[in-house]
Amino acid sequence: MSEHIFKSDNKSLLLYHFVFPIKYRRDVLTHDICTTLKKICKEIENRYEIHFLEIGLDDNHGHFLIQSVPMVSVKKISNTVKSITAKEIFRFHPEVKQKLWGGKFWSSGYYVNTVGQYANEEVIKKYLQNQGVNESKYKIVHKNQLRLF
Repeated sequence: MSEHIFKSDNKSLLLYHFVFPIKYRRDVLTHDICTTLKKICKEIENRYEIHFLEIGLDDNHGHFLIQSVPMVSVKKISNTVKSITAKEIFRFHPEVKQKLWGGKFWSSGYYVNTVGQYANEEVIKKYLQNQGVNESKYKIVHKNQLRLF
């Protein structure tokens, strides 16, 4: 289970399950791009109060279990993750632009759900870990792998 985040004026345990589809639902998340995405997420963790507890990636969308603090809104988390990852993926993998026109990596929409009593962290983790079990295209990044850089 995740630990509470202690600040001078609050203690929190806020977990969010985000799903970000790739623009036009294009299959662009190759092994190399997934590796780059992991590194980018680690850099985001170092600069922002956004912590990636679990990441599950399919060819055309990503699931993120994220912990943050009350001062960072859901919209701010979404905008930060999507904008930084998109910019850096385009920088490191310019070939992606051939599949995605218009300079957008992620679709403008997203799904978010809080993780709580009825959809607790373990349920979401198992869901992410079992995504695409029957499909060889699904890639999963566990918390242990995030910390290996």
